[in-house]
Amino acid sequence: MSARFGMLSWLWLSVLVFVVDQISKFYFEDALTLYQQIVVIPGYFSWTLAYNTGAAFSFLAGASGWQRWLFALIAIVVSAVLVIWLKRLQPRETWLAAALALVLGGALGNLVDRVLLGHVVDFILVHWQHRWYFPAFNVADAAITVGAILLALDMFRSNKSGEVTP
Repeated sequence: MSARFGMLSWLWLSVLVFVVDQISKFYFEDALTLYQQIVVIPGYFSWTLAYNTGAAFSFLAGASGWQRWLFALIAIVVSAVLVIWLKRLQPRETWLAAALALVLGGALGNLVDRVLLGHVVDFILVHWQHRWYFPAFNVADAAITVGAILLALDMFRSNKSGEVTP
């Protein structure tokens, strides 16, 4: 792709994340009832259906409904920024492009849930011997997390800005 379009070719990854996220949410909403749990790895991993009206870790989930539109607006703004950022990347910035594409696909997946359903559909439950539970999440959340980790790693890569390392 020409320099004019930067790294927009990585949008295929955003589309893949979005499609897998939406298909998996549709499947688990159809297959499970709310809070039903199907143990996959006893003591560690289950499928369960949960709804989150808040943000990460159910932040503001107990609010009166205004948070739905706040989080939707944030997702739209962040998505626009990510597309512009992808367009401005240089061909050598593949890690950064992959990271941004993952975050974008995840943000759009959860945005669709918020706008159409009023909540985000979660279905992955990780826990430790029934004593510790990580909040339920979905493919979009996982993509955002992996993208954020790649963004952090990209910041620490050597020779990123042309500096010479000893």
